[in-house]
Amino acid sequence: MRKLLSLIVIPILFAGISSAAVAEDMKSMKKEAVETTKAFVKQLGGAMKKEMKAGGPVAAVKVCSELAPQITAQISRDKGWKVTRVGTRVRNPMLGLPDPWEQKILAQFQDRASKGEKFDKMAFAEIVEEPNGKYFRFMKAIGVKGQCLACHGDPGGMKDEVKDLLKERYPHDQAKGYKVGDLRGAVSIKRPL
Repeated sequence: MRKLLSLIVIPILFAGISSAAVAEDMKSMKKEAVETTKAFVKQLGGAMKKEMKAGGPVAAVKVCSELAPQITAQISRDKGWKVTRVGTRVRNPMLGLPDPWEQKILAQFQDRASKGEKFDKMAFAEIVEEPNGKYFRFMKAIGVKGQCLACHGDPGGMKDEVKDLLKERYPHDQAKGYKVGDLRGAVSIKRPL
């Protein structure tokens, strides 16, 4: 009886330790993802404000089309993760098209927003089993702010030079027609485990 009890209790104890370790790992990975996202948004936002002030929306388009991919690529190389921005309406299908998991989370973000949750705190993380293995997945919502409308708002209200540059750089652009407070997309992190 004692031996039988040991065979039952020991695996239960290890399962408890294992799930506690997984929860701690998850907490640590989420914290690192949040910090990485904040650093990315701060760097991109700083460059965007500087260029908007110096050269207006045309300069801002150049920040998004040239600098943002460089920043995400550098973070991805440094971390060994895939870091990107995905959109609810895609401007650049080569870089911003959400995969099925990201589409699901964007839909959840939209639902959460419809219930009054603010985008500035909205994020989601989970461990996902995919054909190539397990991944830690994280997304942080991006909401549309007033300054975003110069390039993402009603095309009728955009300057001609902005429309021309968007058409030149993004021939398949769908990322316009937003209003302040809309869900624009998310920063997405995919980390192999």
